[in-house]
Amino acid sequence: MPLAAATVDTGDTAWLLAATALVLLMTPGLALFYGGMVRAKSVLNMLMMSFVSIALVTVVWLACGYSLAFGADAGGGLIGGLEHAGMAGLGPDSARGTVPTVLFATFQLTFAIITAALVSGAVADRAKFGAWLVFVPVWALLVYVPVAHWVWGPGGWIMDRLGALDFAGGLPVEITSGASGLALCLVLGPRLGFKRDAMRPHNLPMVVLGAGLLWFGWFGFNAGSALGANGLAAAAFLNTLAAGCTGLLGWLFVEQRRDGHPTTLGAASGAVAGLVAVTPSCGSVSLLGALVVGLAAGGVCSWAVSWKFRLNYDDSLDVVGVHLVGGIIGTLLIGVFATSAMTGGAEGLLYGGGLAQLGKQLLAVVAVAAYAFAMTYGIGRLLDRTMGLRASPEQEQTGLDLTVHAETAYDHGVLGHGAPVGASALPTAQKVKPPA
Repeated sequence: MPLAAATVDTGDTAWLLAATALVLLMTPGLALFYGGMVRAKSVLNMLMMSFVSIALVTVVWLACGYSLAFGADAGGGLIGGLEHAGMAGLGPDSARGTVPTVLFATFQLTFAIITAALVSGAVADRAKFGAWLVFVPVWALLVYVPVAHWVWGPGGWIMDRLGALDFAGGLPVEITSGASGLALCLVLGPRLGFKRDAMRPHNLPMVVLGAGLLWFGWFGFNAGSALGANGLAAAAFLNTLAAGCTGLLGWLFVEQRRDGHPTTLGAASGAVAGLVAVTPSCGSVSLLGALVVGLAAGGVCSWAVSWKFRLNYDDSLDVVGVHLVGGIIGTLLIGVFATSAMTGGAEGLLYGGGLAQLGKQLLAVVAVAAYAFAMTYGIGRLLDRTMGLRASPEQEQTGLDLTVHAETAYDHGVLGHGAPVGASALPTAQKVKPPA
């Protein structure tokens, strides 16, 4: 229940306001990161899938998403109630801890937004934009919202009842988006020319810029989850920086050993992998633990992105290899490196806690991954059978920018690795009539 307004702390509120803006910035950062990784003929479509998620998830969250995620438990630790539907009862005089409740709700909204946008990377180059407009709000309500309640909601079964730990979103954000991305790319099937044609990023500077914005926003994502300007926020901030660095180095080490070349794409991806893994653990592990978590994620995720070629699933922009695998690594390693100095009680295997915490983390990972995969697969199948989820072969071949949005991103016909821009050279953002 909301606390009295007198409990609001201006310092905590100021920090959470800044952190909320930082997390919202991550979605445009992700749009640039993803946009640079696709071929030039679909870059605007990729940007649009992220940007439209901001609007769609916001509407769902304000209508009932926040209430179902963070309202009083409606039974079994599975879902909240509807007492805050339409943001009822969240006036300026209500507070959650030391911050205004409406600010807490907005902060959590930014997490829901980027989680939906993350899923788009798995289906880049081939998903119908109209179907995406339907998928996002349905998925946010049926997949993200319940998992958020399980982990962070009052009475949620994962944290309050099981006792698993997740400081900033390894389960609701990283594992949920990764498992959902895997399900959706299986429903859609591989891109035309998968494993045959070169599908390299068309704009690596854009990728690095996007990764930099993600890293910048991640400080709000993780340190903001302390919900106050305090020592825990400072420790999470430093752990976030450290894990991003070791994730970058771990990825480059594997690339150098495996391929003989450390790449720009690898550096950006490695930093993101380290940040993904430290998201659940930044408030539970020491600095040494964060360094190991990031290094492990960078190295393992560098290998994991190649699994799609062996297992024949076309995860276009490596959502599975980075976010699912990185999220699992970070969530499980809490059971190894958690220290009571950070958690206030729970300890991992290396700090004398035995296997108990690791077992709790494993159960949470399996439950969330299985639920997100099964629900997303069902939603995807239903949409595919009713309105069609995949663009036509002609649209995919020509490029979604031209055929769906009637635009192209660049004023010349070829960019980067000889990637064609639509069907012709057109001025930036010039409107064109799609081919019949």
